[in-house]
Amino acid sequence: MRLTVLPDDVTIEVNEGDNLLKALDQAGIVINSSCGGRGTCGRCVVDLVNGDIRSEYTKNKKVGQGQVLSCKATIHSDATVSVPNDGRRLSSHKVLINEVELDNPFDFDPIFRKIHLTLPEPSLTDNTDDLSRLMVELRKETGLDNIRMNLAMMRKLPRVLREGKWQVTVGLNHDGQQATIIDLEPGHVTTKYYGLAIDIGTTTIKMNLVDLTNGKNVASQGEYNRQQKYGDDVINRIVYSAEEKDGVDILQKAVIDSINTLINRMLKEHGIQAHQIYASVVAANTTMTHLFMGIYANYIRLEPYIPAASTPQCVYGEELGLMMNPKGLVYNLPAVGSYVGGDITSGVLSTQLARREMLSLLIDIGTNGEIVLGNQDFQISCACSAGPTFEGGGIKYGMRAMDGAIDKIQLSEGCDSEAGCEVTVSTINHKKPVGICGSGLIDTIATLLEVGIIDRTGSFVKSLKNSRLRHNEEEGWEFVLVWGKDTEHGKDITLLESDIKNVIRAKGAIFAGIRSLLKHMSMSVDDIEELLIAGGFGNSLNIKDAVTIGMLPDLPLEKYRYVGNTSLKGAQLSLTSKEAYNQVMEFAKGMTYLELSVGNDFMDEFVSASFLPHTDLTLFPSFNKKL
Repeated sequence: MRLTVLPDDVTIEVNEGDNLLKALDQAGIVINSSCGGRGTCGRCVVDLVNGDIRSEYTKNKKVGQGQVLSCKATIHSDATVSVPNDGRRLSSHKVLINEVELDNPFDFDPIFRKIHLTLPEPSLTDNTDDLSRLMVELRKETGLDNIRMNLAMMRKLPRVLREGKWQVTVGLNHDGQQATIIDLEPGHVTTKYYGLAIDIGTTTIKMNLVDLTNGKNVASQGEYNRQQKYGDDVINRIVYSAEEKDGVDILQKAVIDSINTLINRMLKEHGIQAHQIYASVVAANTTMTHLFMGIYANYIRLEPYIPAASTPQCVYGEELGLMMNPKGLVYNLPAVGSYVGGDITSGVLSTQLARREMLSLLIDIGTNGEIVLGNQDFQISCACSAGPTFEGGGIKYGMRAMDGAIDKIQLSEGCDSEAGCEVTVSTINHKKPVGICGSGLIDTIATLLEVGIIDRTGSFVKSLKNSRLRHNEEEGWEFVLVWGKDTEHGKDITLLESDIKNVIRAKGAIFAGIRSLLKHMSMSVDDIEELLIAGGFGNSLNIKDAVTIGMLPDLPLEKYRYVGNTSLKGAQLSLTSKEAYNQVMEFAKGMTYLELSVGNDFMDEFVSASFLPHTDLTLFPSFNKKL
């Protein structure tokens, strides 16, 4: 049978009974199925143009006339479907690599380097074996004892030494704790060699290709994590990995494919061979680390929330199928707990939070809101699930930071009266509006609150005479941000009252996490001397808007500092400095992890934070001044 997908006009062959969502993936149309294909999110709806496609969810209220929920639909004839570009598709994201430069306190001393040795040639009077001969010279050069060599290198050794006429290039991986010979080449080889710093996020993957002869970046790439089609957040992906046949393998393949695609782009662009990449350092949250390594992750979500390994052992690139030297080593930065992973310890490393006197609060806002409070005397961390809201999940026209996503709005005067209400929007890459991303949501809600179109519960003020404020019989009250004549897909882009409530819950979780950490340490927000905002979403966040809705503490703006992609930065520091790598290991061991599901503090704080900006307005004096 043949399936045609519009507006792409792509046709593929399918078998009777094939799942439509999987068929669309086969056709290269990747849809954001937030729930991992369990039929609960309604985001994978497609328009049925013709043909026999059957879905058990055709009567679901989220599916309109002539539409099917693709994750629960099967194909039974030649068919044509349409998948408009209205935020349902996954495409190129706006990805933050290293836009903010942080101080680098470490000397260049990479965890892999090539060493040129000239060995004395054996003779009848000097019959020392090949291995001992190599090790003597290597110890002289490096000062290291207990250097390991695996069987594959042992088998190469006799041939390599003689081919090189007793000159040899040794590829040595040394992380400050353990030294391993991972390559032997005859002669003194002078070709360049490289390493990868990789940040695996729930939403996006970013990486730097680094020249390990001098520590300089050669290339940077970023793209969405292909695991997204199996679920928006870590919980949905853990469930998919546990409940689907070969679920762990499927999710691992998705992330490895994502990484290899980015590596391939960089290699082609710069004429580099994959075997020239000898080391990779990966920073990721605990779940992403497990799924990257192909480790069963289900116990992370089940009480008492125990990961299989907080710091998985380093492995060879060939074991994971990474596009690098087969015997090159892959390191994962250490986690602290089930929901505070290597991306956060990497952030502590790159900001040097644990080496400073100043009391700092580091927040990485994404699908999970991870927070670290501390200084050189202590560090305590927690994670609060904001869910996929800030990535567009659970929002009718929500989307990630892709082309056409609304990231800022302005309202004309008189929007709270019978006068006309003009809305001006800005979009990513100045494309026609398609939907609204996380920073746009926060900006919009802050603006609607300040103007008086919504109240502090997040409800619309229904008494207003405003042509953009209307009641939708199926979904309730909504506010029109952009009329259909001005959008990419021809439909009005609206913000539902239920969308606003979802954002309130997400921002409430972030603020409750901050308050819980402070309460645990008997501190107040006024004790915070510096608040560090990390991550791609944080970089596009308007701090004033985030304070207005009650997501961030009401502190002087000069206390806030954007620190960019600290996860990737820390991975690169660890790649290019053994001291940095050992420091992040030390930080992880010394950091306290606060499990927010234990006790009532977090839930009490969450309930209090589920208003705009908060039930306790004394916490937001700047908001009081606006009233």
